[in-house]
Amino acid sequence: MTSKSFEFNASNLEAWQKAAVKSAPGGDVNALNWKTPDGIVVKPLYTAEDTANLPYANTLPGFEPFLRGPQATMYAVRPWTIRQYAGFSTAEESNAFYRKALAAGGQGVSVAFDLATHRGYDSDHPRVTGDVGKAGVAIDSVEDMKILFDQIPLDKVSVSMTMNGAVLPVLAGYVVAAEEQGVSQDKLSGTIQNDILKEFMVRNTYIYPPEPSMKIIGDIIEYTAKNMPKFNSISISGYHMQEAGANQALEMAFTLADGKEYVKTAIAKGMDVDAFAGRLSFFWAVGMNFYLEIAKMRAARLLWCRIMKGFDAKNPKSLMLRTHSQTSGWSLTEQDPYNNVVRTTIEAMAAVFGGTQSLHTNSFDEAIALPTEFSSRIARNTQLIIQEETHITNVIDPWAGSYMMESLTQEMADKAWAIIEEVEAMGGMTKAVGSGWAKLKIEAAAAEKQARIDSGKDVIVGVNKYKLAKEDPIETLSIDNVKVRDGQIERLKKIRATRDSAKVQAALDALTASAESGQGNLLDLSIQAVRLRATVGEVSDALEKAFGRHRADTQKVTGVYAAAYDDGENVGDTMEYWNQLKADIAAFADAQGRRPRVMISKLGQDGHDRGAKVVATAFADLGYDVDMGPLFQTPEECARQAIENDVHAVGVSTLAAGHKTLVPAIIAELKKQGADDIIVFVGGVIPRQDYDMLYEAGVKGIYGPGTPIPVSAKDVLEQIKKALA
Repeated sequence: MTSKSFEFNASNLEAWQKAAVKSAPGGDVNALNWKTPDGIVVKPLYTAEDTANLPYANTLPGFEPFLRGPQATMYAVRPWTIRQYAGFSTAEESNAFYRKALAAGGQGVSVAFDLATHRGYDSDHPRVTGDVGKAGVAIDSVEDMKILFDQIPLDKVSVSMTMNGAVLPVLAGYVVAAEEQGVSQDKLSGTIQNDILKEFMVRNTYIYPPEPSMKIIGDIIEYTAKNMPKFNSISISGYHMQEAGANQALEMAFTLADGKEYVKTAIAKGMDVDAFAGRLSFFWAVGMNFYLEIAKMRAARLLWCRIMKGFDAKNPKSLMLRTHSQTSGWSLTEQDPYNNVVRTTIEAMAAVFGGTQSLHTNSFDEAIALPTEFSSRIARNTQLIIQEETHITNVIDPWAGSYMMESLTQEMADKAWAIIEEVEAMGGMTKAVGSGWAKLKIEAAAAEKQARIDSGKDVIVGVNKYKLAKEDPIETLSIDNVKVRDGQIERLKKIRATRDSAKVQAALDALTASAESGQGNLLDLSIQAVRLRATVGEVSDALEKAFGRHRADTQKVTGVYAAAYDDGENVGDTMEYWNQLKADIAAFADAQGRRPRVMISKLGQDGHDRGAKVVATAFADLGYDVDMGPLFQTPEECARQAIENDVHAVGVSTLAAGHKTLVPAIIAELKKQGADDIIVFVGGVIPRQDYDMLYEAGVKGIYGPGTPIPVSAKDVLEQIKKALA
């Protein structure tokens, strides 16, 4: 039997097109194309022609431009580091979790701090009553840090800390805790996030304005380069951008542009680029857009090499993009939550195929509450199974040479580079962030994505398709916020009673003086203050005296959500529902003499405002009058603004587990101020077992993850009508 080798040519492609026409919708092969959220058209078929002119399709791992990976042998010699990002209320509980995770196969510690710590408040501050110990571990002093890392050898275990606002006292606390464990600074390995520009765009756990925040970053890069050579001084994060709504191209472009700005800052301090660039690292989100996530990580390495060559970096390590990755939290669903195990596995595979250096896999219950020990074990074992059972690690960059992947990598690089050039034309990322442009770009992408889900264009299994008739409850973790706060306050009292107060004050005054003059290194001075038992809040306050505390402008996009319904693609129930609701709201306005008015609020220190901004955009597009409360309001401040603005309803968006404390407080405050006719509704991450408590407190509507916004908007309208009847 003989065989004839296949030779690709134009006539063969034409034959395929004719065959494809027979099964393509409407006989149009172009109908098989997929247009990504980034605006890239992905074809159903790629051939050798698509890669014929690509400049980097035949490169090697470990060599410029590092598209195929920063190390020559990648996972074939050393697999990625398995991390568990976690913080459980107290230092004692978090320490127990870390030690158990390390014993069960974890390979590094990744610390999640509570929001009070992120925002530079000690646990006894009145603004953080509902935030202490929620969504992370409470750290007030080096004594908490010593407990956090008790029996964890810091000269052997790398530590990653997601901290930006209060980065100086937290990093100082880690250094001093290591010293008192007997580990010198030069032996410490790990990463501090230290990425403040991202905070002004999305996550909002900032403290100081952009310019002094950049001074802090420069001082940390300078200090660690001299004293902590094994420690990564910054983790430039795209993760929170994607979580806030950015598509992959926006995430990559803005993150690399942030990195470029940080390099400029360090060079402006007189540092040689090769003295610090090798310790910069990155942090990507990895969501359900499988092909794009792999292409994004490959393209990012290509572009970072290009950027660093522009700074005349000579050392190959300065040109390499090294990254940690985390599976998406936003893709997790409250509905049918065991589906999230599958989602996380797919996302972990994309991160690995993209060449990540370390990885955190989210637990399936994180759309509902903090992860339990049971769900955390499944998340960790997901990585162990990929490493140990699949043999994926035996091949370096298995997607190399794929017609589709190489083409998509180049298209992602081109799309992101165009955005980077747009940022540079504005004067760099600090200017783009300061103008609000970057934040609005992300918020527009978030609104568009949510509208696509709510209208049924994008399928989420178990949420808008293949829904369960009945949801079974799952066990969730609950934190006793009052107990945690009381314990932290007692420890603070003890520290303040036993330290040398005069020396502490002198150290804090030195910090303020340095911040005012620009002389000295702020991390060095913070370490000196923390050694004397200055607290996180005290160090932050000393800097705030010089820098002030940043207040963000509240803006919202308009028209983006409605566009997904008005583009002519919607048919059937979703379009009819949308149009009928708009008519009902217009009828209300005719009957009442004004439109229904709602105020969307974020209470406490929870700065994650994707949900709040998307809801505000959608409600406004439907015809509501919408006010946005500023971030970080107390219940008293929120009630006062709601009354002054004469709203019908207050909507509280909560993602950080503070609802049990803060939502009853806003209802009580409205009643106290004589406005109990203003209804309160809640949306976000709320365990179903908390619903009854919230309803008993007076909440009129609860809308968990996956609730279509038009459904919640209709229910709120009906509740307003009842209140007015």
